[in-house]
Amino acid sequence: NLSMTPSQVVLIHELARLNKLVLNMSISLLNLQRALAGEIGMSQELEELSASLLSGNIPQSWRKHAPDTQKSLANWLLHFKKRYHQYLNWIKEEPMVMWLSGLHVPEAYITALIQTTCRKNGWALDRTVLSSKVTTFSDAFQITQPPSEGCYISGLYLEGAEWDTKNQCVRRQERKQLVMEFPILHLVPIETHRLRVQNTFQTPVYVTQERRNKMGTGLVTEVYLTTKEQPSHRVLQSVCLTLNVT
Repeated sequence: NLSMTPSQVVLIHELARLNKLVLNMSISLLNLQRALAGEIGMSQELEELSASLLSGNIPQSWRKHAPDTQKSLANWLLHFKKRYHQYLNWIKEEPMVMWLSGLHVPEAYITALIQTTCRKNGWALDRTVLSSKVTTFSDAFQITQPPSEGCYISGLYLEGAEWDTKNQCVRRQERKQLVMEFPILHLVPIETHRLRVQNTFQTPVYVTQERRNKMGTGLVTEVYLTTKEQPSHRVLQSVCLTLNVT
């Protein structure tokens, strides 16, 4: 449909990936049930599926069709259920706060956000960047209306540092605290010349705590967080944001 928005295109692709995963899960579980009943032979793939379910790990055949994650099977199923409900709501209306962790390809939604803004304002795509502002909201239910521009995103976790809500800046994390849930972030595409990066740290956003994998993938985007110390100090602390924690 030529009238579809970039975010609607992202939704269709996300649903296609979800349906593929659900189909794979349904068929593999049905075949395992039949194999245990003696109706069909137990293949190596079904043996691996059975072993993974018994040990509480995500079966490898499911991982091929699912977003990258380090979660256990139990936590992954809770995550899967939450993803499903977000898609159901998105079909009716785009969420006021996008749970970025629930998307199969989160960088596609970020790209769609930039494309939508460029079309609206007539900007060049290669001269548009993301600006970010950390809100005081910690839960999506606290937000009652969508932003006038850009979008709200949730599902981020800060690693290597702590967010100072009072002073609105990154600070040294408390001892024994490795990861903290990050407040809701407001992303707004702006023209490159309007971006102000003074006293900020360009923070990478990764899919998992593994950060980049061997193929160099895993980076979603980069956001600018306020810091009172030199950005190099945050680099040495390996500060980053992740979408999935164990």
